[in-house]
Formats: sequence, structure tokens, C-alpha cells
Amino acid sequence: MFSIPFVKPWALAVGVVLYTLTRAYKVVRGRKEVGYVQGIRTLFEPFTFLGAVLPSLWWPLYPGVNFQWERRKSLYKQFNRDTVSIVPYLAGSARLWTANLDVAKQVVAGGASSCWIKPREYSRALLFWGMNLAGAEGGELWRRHRRIMGPAFNNKTYALVWNETLRVYKDMMVHEGWESKTSVDIPIVQTYTFKLALFIIASCGFGLPFDWSEPPTGEDDQMTIQEALRVVSETNFMYTMAPSFVLSLPLKKVKYAKQAHDALDAFMRHQVAVRKVEIRREIAENGSEEISRDDVFSRLVLANESEAEKLPLDDQEMIGSTFVLLFAGHETTGHTLAATLGFLAVHPEEQDIAYDQIMDVVGHDRDPTFEDYSALYKVLAAFYEALRFIPAGSVMIRQTTADTVLKVPKDLDSEEAEDLVIPNGSIVSVDMVGIQYNPRYFPDPFAYKPSRWYEQETTEIPDVFTAFSIGPRACIGRKFAQVEAVCWLALLLRDWKVEPLLRPGETHEEWRERVLSAQLVMTLTVGPVPLRFVRRVTKVESVISS
Repeated sequence: MFSIPFVKPWALAVGVVLYTLTRAYKVVRGRKEVGYVQGIRTLFEPFTFLGAVLPSLWWPLYPGVNFQWERRKSLYKQFNRDTVSIVPYLAGSARLWTANLDVAKQVVAGGASSCWIKPREYSRALLFWGMNLAGAEGGELWRRHRRIMGPAFNNKTYALVWNETLRVYKDMMVHEGWESKTSVDIPIVQTYTFKLALFIIASCGFGLPFDWSEPPTGEDDQMTIQEALRVVSETNFMYTMAPSFVLSLPLKKVKYAKQAHDALDAFMRHQVAVRKVEIRREIAENGSEEISRDDVFSRLVLANESEAEKLPLDDQEMIGSTFVLLFAGHETTGHTLAATLGFLAVHPEEQDIAYDQIMDVVGHDRDPTFEDYSALYKVLAAFYEALRFIPAGSVMIRQTTADTVLKVPKDLDSEEAEDLVIPNGSIVSVDMVGIQYNPRYFPDPFAYKPSRWYEQETTEIPDVFTAFSIGPRACIGRKFAQVEAVCWLALLLRDWKVEPLLRPGETHEEWRERVLSAQLVMTLTVGPVPLRFVRRVTKVESVISS
């Protein structure tokens, strides 16, 4: 008879019965927490350790951690409503899952009187390095981090971002040897967009202006910071959610992940220590809080060292904030730039629209300047539309601390809302992918249409654009990323026509289906994007050659 050593059969049976009863209670309780709304019934809630490591099974059992992308066309149609539920049988918590912006605003808007908080357990991957603005659950803690980080993001910073992006682009052209080439085949364009994003955050974020030919390394010179960030972005969720014994397994992937985490930790600790000494010395020498550096990190350290700041961040919080700057400035921007180029490659008519505006505003006789930023709105729109298609921040999670009521639309076609009673402790996940594909807000949502962002009566971006989050917690580095993207895209598209690098016999549509698909790692990311850059011929060159 099968038995587990040291465990009596009767004790095992009792344990199984107790676990079954506990889970049955949680399922019943979970159905109440979601207001008995229809939705997914699954073995494991997707955003758990088991949910992350197990492959997708057939629909009734387990939709997979990537389900919000894979089922973006069918999930809400299946239940005829844009607020559904997820109730797991074996592991995880029940929750409402909404792609409705009005419901999202009710739980995300925040404010001192709000009963909705950001649960710390769902920020573990961000908080692993220390408390920070992105992981702070609200109230005075969030306001303290926001107060210290806020002054670092200003027009002087954005002008620096523009100028450094211009410098790095020219550096890339020289060191890659592209100045003399008429076309370049690039198997994975993220090789360049990630390097660009890393160099911009290194320079404008940390005041470390690297040359394109000299990738930054960690303290031990064994792993570049670029490689460490890549590995951490792919493994941080698993690294922070896995049981401790997993991190001790003698597996090559586990060891490499630990090496990446150690390299990144050493880099961040070194930056905090060095910059604090520099800022303190400069304040003492100047007799004021005026410093020579304009990079974000120096401004963050300055705000933290200010005598006016009564509650400064400790070293671990500074490291946590440093990680958020590095990760947000590298991972999300690198992927979204790659996706933007991918969409423009398979939509040459949209690429031509952006190119025509670049030529009208900048032309070939000068470099674009920061003053051109607002005039290049069609370039920004191309970036926005790619970010709408594949929003890096794919989900926002909130939990109520009191019994409350949500106003929820009855069905997909109805504007009429019904009251949904939500008990204390209930969880609502805002599906950022679902909102960006919801036809309530985006007619023809599966079409790549940058014009939807500028063919409107107002120049303000509508609040349905949730890719940078919404409410008071909206991304503090939004304009940093936008300025970097517009400058780099304007330079690249002026010089090069971007085409998909096709397999033999492959059509543009087949390339798009194969390449421009997303997967969830730490954020929602696009896979490797293969492209061909073809040098543009100016009108002057065309006349001369003819």
C-alpha cells in the first residue's frame, strides 16, 4: 500500500479532508467576494507561483498566465460583459477582472477616503529590492516617495533626454557601421532598442554617459548591466515568488538568475553610496542645494538629502527607487520601441505619415531639437498606438478594506450600471489589455491606427489611454519615455525605411501574427522583432543620381 514515510494514513486522510473543506469554503467565499458574477473557474489563479510555472491547459481547468493576451478577443464576449470573475479551486484568490474604465476609476482613483489599496503581496517583484514609488501601497508612504521623486522629472530633464538620445543615435550609427550601408538586416531589433533605452537611463537617469561601443558592467566586470537587467526582467517574478529552496537548486538557469540579481544589486548599492557622497560634498561647497547634475537619480538624492525633507528615504528605499528607475526606463521603453517599429514595418502607409511629418518639421538639413517635440505628434501617436496594442503594464490590482458597492455595466452593449456589493477584502484586477481592446473606447480595436490619437478635438490624450496607468499613481516617467521615443523614432525614420524581415514565402500578415504577439514576463512584452532598415533617398540625392 502506498504511504508517505512518517505520516500515518489516517493523518494524511484528515489532512486531505481539511484541505478540501478549506478550499471548498474559499470557493464559496470567493463567489461571494466577486458578487456572484460569471467568469473563469480555474484550478490555479494565474498570478501565483503555480500559475506562472505551469503551462496553459484546456479552457475549463487553467487558462495560463498569459490568458489576458491570448483571450483578448474572446474573454468578454464569452460572458457578454466587460467585468467578469476569476475563482480558483485549488490555489489563489478570487477576484473581479474588469476591462471597464468606469469600474477601473472606482478602484484606482485613490484619495484619502478611498477604501481601495494596492496589496503588498502583489508588488513583491517590485518590493524585492526595497520600498519604492511603484510598490508603495498608498497613503502617506506613497505620498512621501512621490514627494521625493517628483522634482527629478522636469523640462530640464526632458531636454537632457532629447539631447542624449540624439547623441546615442549618432554614436550607434558610427559604431555599427551603418553610415555607409544602404540596408541592414536586424534579426532582433530589441538588441538596439534595449541598448538605447539602457544608455538613456544610464545617462539621463544616473549621469553615466556610456559610449555605444562600451557596455556598462557591474562591480565584478563579469556581467553587463544590460544583461543583468534582461535576466532580472525575465526571472524576477519567479525569483521573488518561488519557495526559498528553489533558489538553492544547482540549476544553470537558477545560478545565472542569482548572478544577474547580485550584479544589479551591487550596481545599485554602488550608485547610492557614491552619489550621496557627491551630493553632500557639493552642497557643502556651494552652501546651497544647487547641484551641477541634472540626471534623475542625482535630483532624487538631492531631494532626499534636503534639510526640508523630514522623512528621507533610507538606503534600502533608495535602492528600491533605483531599481524602479532602471527597470521602467529600460525594459518597457525597449520593448515598446521595438513594437512600434514592428507595427510601422507592416503598416507602411502609417510609416509614410510619420515620415512626412518628420520631413515637414525637421527636414534633412538639421537635427531635431527638443522644441520640435510637440510638433512631432504623429510620431508620438505611432508610439502610443503600439503601446495600446501591447501595454507593458498589463494589470492593476486593488483590494478593498471595507464593504463597498461598485457600479458595473450589465452587459457589453449597455451603459446602464447595476450595483455590485463587494465585501471587505475583495480583490479587483483591472485588465489594462482588455481596456485597450474594448470597443467601448476604441472603435476597430484590432486595427493599428495611430490617427486615433490626434484626430480629435482636443490635444489632450484621452483618459482611456491606460498604458501609463491612471489616477494619482500614473507613471511618473511617462514624459521621459515619450521624449526619448519621439526623438529616436524621428531620427531613425528620417534616415531609414523600416521593413519586416520575412521568412521565405512569408506574407506581411503572417509576419505580424508570428512576431507582434505578447507574452507576460515581469511586464507584457513583445517577442523578438526581425526588421530590415533600408536607407532613404532624399529628393536631392534622387535628382543627382538621375
